[in-house]
Amino acid sequence: MFGRRQFLAGGVVLAAPAIVRAEAFPPGRVTVVVPFPAGAATDISARVYSEQLSALWSQPVVVDNRGGGNGIPAAESVARAKPDGLTIFATSAMTQAVNPALYEKLPYDPIADFEPITRMGTSPFVLLVDAKSPIKTAAELTAALKAHPTKNNFGAGALPARVASELYKLEAGVDAVYVGYKSNPQAIPDVQSGLLNFMMIDTVNAKIAIERGALKGLFVTDTERYSLLPDLPTAAEAGYPNVLLTTWTGYYVPKGTPRPIVDKINADIHRVAAMPEVLARLESMGGTPKLMSPDAFAAFALSEKERWGNIIHRANIKLE
Repeated sequence: MFGRRQFLAGGVVLAAPAIVRAEAFPPGRVTVVVPFPAGAATDISARVYSEQLSALWSQPVVVDNRGGGNGIPAAESVARAKPDGLTIFATSAMTQAVNPALYEKLPYDPIADFEPITRMGTSPFVLLVDAKSPIKTAAELTAALKAHPTKNNFGAGALPARVASELYKLEAGVDAVYVGYKSNPQAIPDVQSGLLNFMMIDTVNAKIAIERGALKGLFVTDTERYSLLPDLPTAAEAGYPNVLLTTWTGYYVPKGTPRPIVDKINADIHRVAAMPEVLARLESMGGTPKLMSPDAFAAFALSEKERWGNIIHRANIKLE
């Protein structure tokens, strides 16, 4: 991928600048670091892409799940990795937009320490209750929570899902205690058992939970109905027009990765995303690619960092 040559100039041995050969990328195994456990929405989509990239590149593309710590250890490890394109960060708004508003100091900078590759997709959240619950609408949930203001709680495994839940609480004027989990799907059984009153989760996992009869959806946090769950009203249709929040996933590499390598990874991801079998798999799970150029993604991520930060400060969300 890189070539170096030495030559003499005035008796001094100098090293010529490295020559990037993007057409030869990758020269070996690629590791895709996911800051979530296996089964999380980001992990699911990363595995779909990694399988096809491996075939395209004729090299192993291995997903490395490094869950825990709200994604901080994983993000830091990628930020410190060699900038050769062989370590890719498949992450979400959590590490790049949410953490900066919740932590006074992070061991990584979401803007300065990474080269954006592309946004992968966006996903609104779904407000969910137990499938067997008599509650049928968000208004009924709000009424039930207001009736017992000291006995309510909700669960979330990822910070974006918690922010979405806190935004609903703020707009609905209800109280509920946050219960943390290692991943969003781990909270589902406790909603079913009644230990949790509600949860908000990404559309990928919400669709799975709804279709297997575990949970019931009340609204989706977007301006339009979700195509794969068309019976769910939008938050505005349900009476909560300000509960609008969409999380996203994206690919990054360490800062300093040569631009030709960045552009090649971006182009190859676009190739994979256009494959009919990939589109079918992603859409069956509730995800549709919404890719960007590296520059467009950089601008998008910067604006999202500000947007999520504003919501977090408005809702006065603090880490315990």
